[in-house]
Amino acid sequence: MTPRVCVGVIVGVHGVKGAVKVKSFTEVAADIGRYSPVEDETGGRKLRLKVTGEAKGLVIATLEGVGDRNAAEALKGTKLWVARERLPRTEEDEFLYTDLIGLAAEGLDGRKLGTVVAVHDFGAGDMLDIALLPKGSLMVPFTKAAVPEVDVPGGRVVVIPPLCATGEEDGNGGGEG
Repeated sequence: MTPRVCVGVIVGVHGVKGAVKVKSFTEVAADIGRYSPVEDETGGRKLRLKVTGEAKGLVIATLEGVGDRNAAEALKGTKLWVARERLPRTEEDEFLYTDLIGLAAEGLDGRKLGTVVAVHDFGAGDMLDIALLPKGSLMVPFTKAAVPEVDVPGGRVVVIPPLCATGEEDGNGGGEG
């Protein structure tokens, strides 16, 4: 597990007084303000963040020392990090995306399928994006039915891929008709 966790990214500016738009990765978007100060990716710059509102799925925030649009624009793309120990402990069957990325994906039989490369939320629930071996990719819903076991300390998840991803067919011999 990583010592720091990315909790958001500055995606744009808001107005002319230096406010920024932040895509928050916290469960409740505005909670990103609770972790202020946040750090940039290198840890070399601390940013005191104050949430002032929300708009179109993004958090609007001011940053101490950033007073104009140009200064805010220069921060676009900056990922915002906090030390893991500052985050609340996860409950059983609750995981940080960062802990899932890089886990080996295995089938029920223990056969290695690939590696989790991303976790996406397109609005209908989390999806694991798995880079398959030797090539290809697979998206699997992050549900108990499709991912019955998550072993972060062991570095693996057990995945039940959809039948179409396993090469098994519906009994008609794989052909049309």
